[in-house]
Amino acid sequence: MPWVDRDGVGIYYEVHGDGPPLLLTHGYSSTSAMWHGQVEALAKDHQLILWDMRGHGQSDYPDDPKAYSEALAVGDMAAILDAVGVERAVIGGLSLGGYMSLAFYRAQPQATRALLIIDTGPGFKKDDAREAWNARALATADKFDREGLDVLKAATRERATASHRNASGLALAARGMLTQRDARVIELLPYIKVPSLIVVGADDTPFLAASDYMATKIPGAQKIVIPAAGHAVNIDQPQAFVDAVVPFLKNLPG
Repeated sequence: MPWVDRDGVGIYYEVHGDGPPLLLTHGYSSTSAMWHGQVEALAKDHQLILWDMRGHGQSDYPDDPKAYSEALAVGDMAAILDAVGVERAVIGGLSLGGYMSLAFYRAQPQATRALLIIDTGPGFKKDDAREAWNARALATADKFDREGLDVLKAATRERATASHRNASGLALAARGMLTQRDARVIELLPYIKVPSLIVVGADDTPFLAASDYMATKIPGAQKIVIPAAGHAVNIDQPQAFVDAVVPFLKNLPG
């Protein structure tokens, strides 16, 4: 079982198939298992790299709140690519995973061949909108502290079936990684210079406007709306998701 050691924090990852590398990051309180339905289709022509964010799934759950941040998550992604021997990959993810993919591009544009941004928001320009988001993230953390993993029973399908060792890592991840500190990611959008595909479920109401915004701001971005799909578009409509993503990957310049 492959791991990278990040200052004593073990980060779990798995590699499927051969070909041009594709790193996919799951959403908050989900795990790499949310992509398992797409492994066969995506690993046919690609080296598909999946991983669990710190505080999630099979990765470690450090007790130190300072062990959870956007910068550390981006560093985890870079360390995994390094461990696999990959210099440049398609970087993609869902929700928080998509946001971290944009943050990765900001930190490592030379390592990003293309972006795959799924059911994601790019952050907020206005402080009051960011503060409202952060208040919800902190309320989520408090709920995990109070109720434990039972919180996930009422969550979306990919999160209700996710396997986590404890709820404290999820609470710390909500405080350190789901909350946002600034507008640097959303301000980056007009300067993205790699092919970008934005995918969103037609029923994922909170993320429709954000997807439109990213499609407008990222030069040359493509956007696909998948009917009859919510926030976990790849689980709600697995075939439509593959049909959206595979042609984009096939047509990327070398």
